[in-house]
This record gives sequence, structure tokens and C-alpha cells, in this order.
Amino acid sequence: MKRSRWLECGVGVFVLAGFLGLVFLGLQVSGLSFSRGGDTYTLNANFSNIGGLKERSKVTMAGVTVGRVTSIELDPKWFDARVTMSVTDDLKDKLSQDTTASILTSGLLGEQYIGLTPGGSPDMLKDGDTIKDTQQALVLEELIQQLVSNFSKE
Repeated sequence: MKRSRWLECGVGVFVLAGFLGLVFLGLQVSGLSFSRGGDTYTLNANFSNIGGLKERSKVTMAGVTVGRVTSIELDPKWFDARVTMSVTDDLKDKLSQDTTASILTSGLLGEQYIGLTPGGSPDMLKDGDTIKDTQQALVLEELIQQLVSNFSKE
């Protein structure tokens, strides 16, 4: 009787550990975390096409995650997508005004994220500034459509 009680407890602990492992892996894959993060500041960028970019997508610089996308909305004046990013405070007064923001894709069909490439201007971006040099997302459907239309013309 005592042996089966220990066996049941061991199985319960094993199942609980497996469940916690799945929750951890799910958080890692989705990019979510329980940590609040450090101090951040806000940057904006307008894109003509954001593809599959979503809120909470990562913002990277040289492959290192430096922030997250906090909101995406339609600019009613220019009909562009206005993306608001929360960037780590370590980069405050270090990104020049000619910094480029590009929407990139990890892998062929992977998640989309924003990649920042610093420029060389002596003027720096401040909290709430807008990055003017942007590159839209590469949409796979548009590439296939161009390929098909080029083949049909021949």
C-alpha cells in the first residue's frame, strides 16, 4: 500500500514537470515571458505593407532582440501602417535619425519582425520620434503572383 502511494506521487510529479515544461516551451516559442523587462522608450515607423507583422513581434538590431512591437494601426492621412515599437533604454540617444527599419522574416515561412540598422547621422532619435527610412515586408504571395505573370507573358 505504501509503495503504490509513492508511485502515484512520483507519477504526479512527473506529469506536473511535463506540464511546466510545455508551458515554458510555449512561452519561448511565442516570445512571451513573465518578466516585465527593463526601461524602454517609444519609436514609430510607417510602412506601406507590414505583411504578417503582429503586436509583440520582436525588434532586433544585429540579430539581438532590443524591443517589441507595441501597436499597429492605420494612418488615416497616408493610409500606411503605423507601427509603434518599445525599444530598450540602452539605445536611447544612440540610434541616429537615418536609422533604417525593415520588416524581415525568420526562415522562409517564419515569423516576421523588425530589424533596425543604424545610420551615420549626428542627430539622434528621441522618445516618440518616427523612423523615416523603412522597407516594407516581402510578401510571398506577391512574389508568386509576379512570377506567374512573368511566365504568362512569355
